[in-house]
Amino acid sequence: MFPTSTQCKYWMFGSEEELNKLRERANQKHIQIHGRQMNDSVKYEFFLTPEEEKIMVKRYELHLRDFCKRFQPPMPRCVVGTSFHYFKRFYIHNSVMNYHPKEIMVTCIYLACKVEEFNVSIQQFVANIKGDREKATDIILNNELLLMEQMNFHLSIHNPFRPVEGLLIDIKTRGSLHDPERLRPGIEHFLERALLTDAILLYSPSQVALAAVLHAASKLQENLDSYVTDTLFGEDGRGKLEDLIDAVRGIRSMVKMADSTPDRNQQKMLDKKLEKCRNPENNPDSEIYKKRMQAILDEDDDLYNTISAQNHSMDSSALNMSIPASPEVA
Repeated sequence: MFPTSTQCKYWMFGSEEELNKLRERANQKHIQIHGRQMNDSVKYEFFLTPEEEKIMVKRYELHLRDFCKRFQPPMPRCVVGTSFHYFKRFYIHNSVMNYHPKEIMVTCIYLACKVEEFNVSIQQFVANIKGDREKATDIILNNELLLMEQMNFHLSIHNPFRPVEGLLIDIKTRGSLHDPERLRPGIEHFLERALLTDAILLYSPSQVALAAVLHAASKLQENLDSYVTDTLFGEDGRGKLEDLIDAVRGIRSMVKMADSTPDRNQQKMLDKKLEKCRNPENNPDSEIYKKRMQAILDEDDDLYNTISAQNHSMDSSALNMSIPASPEVA
């Protein structure tokens, strides 16, 4: 149930302003740590601003959507929705200057495949990635635990897809709309765009689902107001109706703004800026990162050799044990 879930308790927020403040805090934290030796004017030129980080995240949300669409075998909608939740959650408390969105994006999708039981191996997964697949495998597996830790291991996600199915069944059963299945293309288009907004962090899955259904109906010049007021809520639920109307308006307003695509020249400029200011300790192409990973591998090798030596010693001792003779039976 959503009301008792970790999603409802820890990952729903009161407003876009609250989300923006948390993201600004992550941005400032990175700059304070890595820009200690710089004056303010140099910091502004060197590091990404909170708004620039937001543009970068938005761009990689579009990449996430397109990657999931092209994925083979075809990816279930729940995996796509869960991937978006993970990606958005991660960048509430982390800066893109610390962890590149390209690397976190594929890790989110891979983890979502596991959680939603869409069974693809890491080899099948990286077969959908262009470029160095061995490097992609290392990046995903190295970031997987980090991603889970940053979400406090709250991995279960309630997406709006199931509430949509419930609403369509209810409209067919108790509503007067002719052929509610006509709404489905409009609903799916709306939900795809909703995932590109903060709506899924501000409104419950059932509210997003209802907004999608009402939007799809309005596009077909159909009116479901009487269904919502009289059938869905009835007399007992009239007190909650005003809040629901505000929520639906808010969601539809956010979705309406989701079509804006980043400027290409701005994208190139931000890419260059990010390459300069990103944390080298988390950059797989940096020497610092390579040395750190090699040190971890060396530690693992030392541990393996120590355990192997101990096991060999125990095996040798066991083989050299003297077995006492059985007592004579009278």
